[in-house]
Amino acid sequence: MLRLIPLGGLGEIGLNMTVFECAGAMMVVDAGLMFPEDHMLGVDFVIPDMSYVRLNKNRLKGVVLTHAHEDHIGALPFLLRDVHVPVFATPFTLGLVRQKLAELEIATPAGLHVISPDQPLSLEPFTIDFIRVGHSVVDGVGLAVRTPEGLVVHTGDFKLSPCAFRGMTTDSGKFARIGEQGVLALMSDSTNVERAGATLPEARIEQTLSRVVAESPGRVIVALFASNIARIQMVVDIGRRAGRKVIISGRNIEASVEIAKALGHLQVAAGSDVSIDLVQEFPDEEVLIITTGSQGEPMSALARMASGAHKQIKIKKGDTVVFSSKFIPGNERAISRIIDNLYRRGAEVVYEKIADVHVSGHAFRDELRQMIQMVRPRYFIPVHGEYRHLVLHGRLAQEAGIDRGNILLAEDGQIIEFDNGVGRIRGSVNSGRVLIDGKGVGDVGRAVLKERRMLSEDGFVAVTLAFDEETGIIVYGPEIVSRGFVFETETGHLLEDAHCVVLEVVEELPPETPHRMDRIRSRLQVALRQYFFFTIGRRPFILPFIMEV
Repeated sequence: MLRLIPLGGLGEIGLNMTVFECAGAMMVVDAGLMFPEDHMLGVDFVIPDMSYVRLNKNRLKGVVLTHAHEDHIGALPFLLRDVHVPVFATPFTLGLVRQKLAELEIATPAGLHVISPDQPLSLEPFTIDFIRVGHSVVDGVGLAVRTPEGLVVHTGDFKLSPCAFRGMTTDSGKFARIGEQGVLALMSDSTNVERAGATLPEARIEQTLSRVVAESPGRVIVALFASNIARIQMVVDIGRRAGRKVIISGRNIEASVEIAKALGHLQVAAGSDVSIDLVQEFPDEEVLIITTGSQGEPMSALARMASGAHKQIKIKKGDTVVFSSKFIPGNERAISRIIDNLYRRGAEVVYEKIADVHVSGHAFRDELRQMIQMVRPRYFIPVHGEYRHLVLHGRLAQEAGIDRGNILLAEDGQIIEFDNGVGRIRGSVNSGRVLIDGKGVGDVGRAVLKERRMLSEDGFVAVTLAFDEETGIIVYGPEIVSRGFVFETETGHLLEDAHCVVLEVVEELPPETPHRMDRIRSRLQVALRQYFFFTIGRRPFILPFIMEV
């Protein structure tokens, strides 16, 4: 029996992680994170609940990574803290993983192992053939996993439109050859199933960027994803042809560029790139800066430029800033704020809504249909998407000739089971989301988020009271302080009247009352919330500090 267990990525964008389980052994494909949703106040990022993997770590043969994006590798360090297991990935993916693990000081006793599309990997009872795929990061692969139950193909993130960059075109021929061998199930990326047609060719983006650079009278600043080496190479080449010096700015992008150079994925002509410390030594029309911050990250190099806080780069009239990336849902407001600040400082801004400066790394509908027709699976499993994406991808598979009963629409934690060639969804394992806040892992739950939301929306009122331990008489207070609730100088009477509410609660509970302090604390919270809602229509968070002296 073969069991496929998605722990993340089926019902959301991100958190991609899938367990393959057969003949008493397990392997994991990807271990990704997702960025927090609006209600997750203060949370840095989210990882899948990996308790099922930890409970079965003695059966785990390895972790196989499809590519280097955070939604596929970001949760790996949190797994490797507890589970010593070998990790297998292409050279660039391992380069970024190695850097991430070094920053977090996480050892890898089982090792990081390089794989190649030309060399199968054996993790008994699984044998994995790797298929090169085009995406928005180099060294991406899909998987053809041979199991005792049959052949399962996992596309990873992919697109089929051609790319001139070395090693970034999907090997459609290999997918087709594997399809001829008989495929039990296809697990296919659903991210862009809502978008008709096919992805734009990279050549269109190069034409736009070349025109922008040629027409810009001053400095050109291009913001993009640090892992998009193909786009970085494109911008470097455009800058060289335009006679501009190229400056790389931003810690993450500098690290990615160094890894890509060492692996031969990125070539920069001698003398073309210079240190950002030398930017003032060149005329503006000879400068091209590649930087991070395309998603509005508050501490990124571009955000600091837009706010005037960057040490070397001050945005001014004549500068042109290009956002060469997609606006990730949830980041639009932060990105818009940066764009507005750039315009205020006199820059021209070019972004996806007004020019072809980005092409998606995920296949559109025509390409998704073509993948299904190449692989010709018996069963189809849509992955990597919110629930509507999975539903629409399932309908597309039906249009492409897959029997409706053979389309397995699963969600996180559900077990997809194959036995004697028959597939079905049966049972589930523990799954969910673990919130990462600073160094805390999973210690922020619904109750904490609820409190944070209340504090952010209505503020808080703190009440301090001290009682004589023997007599029960108030010896200090009540002192009432508010934050994020009202301006005390303008509505002082509101807090003065709240003193009366506090004293009434205390008087209702004489000194001989059992558990008096706890009961005063509880009644104060209810009474003050009711009072403030009645008088001003708000429900601040009430913090009673009560002590006996």
